[in-house]
Amino acid sequence: MENSIAWIDGEKSITVELSGLEIEGLIKTNTRIVVEGQEYPINKIEHLTSKTATINLETSLPLGQKMYLGWKDNELPIYPRGIVRTAWFDQSYDASDEQLGYIYSPEKTSFSVWAPTATTIDLVLEDYRIKMGRKANGVWHTIVAGNWNHSPYHFAAVINGKEQLVNDPYGKSMTANSSRSVVLNLESTDPSGFDVTDYPKISKQDAIIYELHIRDATSSNESGATNKGKFLGLTETNTKNSQGFSTGLSYIKQLGCTHVQLLPVGDFARVDERNPDKSYNWGYDPLFYFVPEGSYATSADNPYLRVNECKQMIQAFHQEGLSIILDVVYNHVFYHQDSALERLVPGYYFRYKEDGSLSNGSGTGNDIATERKMARKLILDCIDYWITEYKVDGFRFDLMGAIDLDTMKAIRIRCLQENRPIVLLGEGWELDTELQPEQKTTSSKSNQLLEVSFFNDTFRDSLKGNLFETMDVGYANGNGHYIERLPQLVSGSCLDRFGDKLFSNPLQSVNYVECHDNHTLSDRLMISSPDTTEQNRKRMHQLATGLTILSQGIPFLHAGQEFFRTKQGDENSYISGDEINQIDWQKRGIEDENVQWIKNLISLRKKYRLFGLSSAKEIQHRLHIISTPDPVFGYMLIGESEDFAIFINPTNQVMEIGMPAQGRWEKQVSNLSGSISPISCLLQTKTEIGGYELAVWKKNRV
Repeated sequence: MENSIAWIDGEKSITVELSGLEIEGLIKTNTRIVVEGQEYPINKIEHLTSKTATINLETSLPLGQKMYLGWKDNELPIYPRGIVRTAWFDQSYDASDEQLGYIYSPEKTSFSVWAPTATTIDLVLEDYRIKMGRKANGVWHTIVAGNWNHSPYHFAAVINGKEQLVNDPYGKSMTANSSRSVVLNLESTDPSGFDVTDYPKISKQDAIIYELHIRDATSSNESGATNKGKFLGLTETNTKNSQGFSTGLSYIKQLGCTHVQLLPVGDFARVDERNPDKSYNWGYDPLFYFVPEGSYATSADNPYLRVNECKQMIQAFHQEGLSIILDVVYNHVFYHQDSALERLVPGYYFRYKEDGSLSNGSGTGNDIATERKMARKLILDCIDYWITEYKVDGFRFDLMGAIDLDTMKAIRIRCLQENRPIVLLGEGWELDTELQPEQKTTSSKSNQLLEVSFFNDTFRDSLKGNLFETMDVGYANGNGHYIERLPQLVSGSCLDRFGDKLFSNPLQSVNYVECHDNHTLSDRLMISSPDTTEQNRKRMHQLATGLTILSQGIPFLHAGQEFFRTKQGDENSYISGDEINQIDWQKRGIEDENVQWIKNLISLRKKYRLFGLSSAKEIQHRLHIISTPDPVFGYMLIGESEDFAIFINPTNQVMEIGMPAQGRWEKQVSNLSGSISPISCLLQTKTEIGGYELAVWKKNRV
């Protein structure tokens, strides 16, 4: 009976696959199902094909026990398969209230792992092998006396007749290159004063997000950092490049952004943690969600350091008044067959198509089935852990459209329990995953998740051109192309009066023109406007970035965008190495004039709440479009004690514009002037706006 097998595919059904044997013999014989010596009654057996049959049962079978199908002198093992993706399984083995992983104390450590289909599991702790007991909900557990701090462990699980060694998906640290899970006394990993460091407590209304890759931030020789490419590199203050310009943590603080969004810090694949310089990765190849990445630690061979040094980095940001947002990847794993989730409960944690193949809306080969109870629990437990243990201030959800709506609602409820703001944002793209359309967390569902923000791709494409058509142009680089979209975009994409709105409130709109993905804005302008002078491309860049900062909604900047970051035309640099990805801190000094201009815009936004209104109603009342010569765009913000007029000219021609009201108008900022104080005053109603100029005028009401 080689290659023959029986699978439990439904609550009361078994699929039998026979090779070299007639199905008829199975059907006509006194067939029996035996579980640990006890027979279970068969209702009927039906042909499917010449070599497959379905056995219908009168009752469901108890999983986690050895069972076989017998007829004549044959015994065929029965293993769970499709049953794990049924509602019956999800309900019967719901362990949502269990605490999984380990619970450490100096006297004893308890271990718990969820694996309902395993027939035995042993805990392998250092060199000791300890049998674990099984609860009815499929949780295996044991308690081991003694102090096991810093001890490596994994599980020896017998699943589908084979024993395999599996790391703990709830493990909190690892040996190098994710070899084994490690017990840690987590209290001992806290840096001095970690529990008493003040949280910045910055509301979403005031958020200005700066996206940063830990390794990119300090790997350059010009970074001035000692711990290049490490967590600790972002704890160093007062670092400077060779020209004497600020870099790293101090520079980010000086720029004025409020939140730093870190590309994934959790344990990921494709980088040798002992020799990280030989490979590179953004971090979107997740392995273990509760474990910080070892290549960012000063030594991956010390499991304590990756936890302690990650906390030191977060503490350093908090001490500088900066909040931390983690980029989290709950839509897929690096390689599903080798994942601890798949090995512990085969077929459960991932979505499948009707033909039995894996769903691949993520484009990485697999989609996590977030809608299942224990997958949702894993995500919620992870969110809770990073908030409580590491004190992070928000989460950015990679491919959020692949996450089900109920899971995102549960995350929102959990985060609202904190006494400080936890920022939630994500990619609300429509993805071809095996999830019903009404269940997907896409931008179209924003009205059901009012506290969650979404990347506004309409904003991005309207300013620089369609992302997927590299020669397309937008408002900033196309002489005002898509100008008809500007009223909606600058108002936070939430007003009915400007056509189809995208969001219910402006704080749901994450406004951006550049991120880690795809070309940097500077590289995109080089492609779409090759015949334009470098100076004019920089001014186009200033228009797009300036609108990002001044529009209603949440501004989002990619690290280095403020000094025209380039990746040498590399559109997808996720494994392209430091030479392409590292932040060019020398360029930061060369382009300091533009850095200062961006700082001025950020300062202006933070000083006047008119640039960050929190409701559609208030924007409706205070934002008005100004009549301007095409394709100049202008809008006015009406305040209690001052008014602002913002004008943008996406052409190379000087244009005459009219101010929206009489009075003394002061030109606050302009990309054509590096001045910090007001540039000029205007008493007449007519003035000029230069080619590729973005200018902000203010008039006091007093």
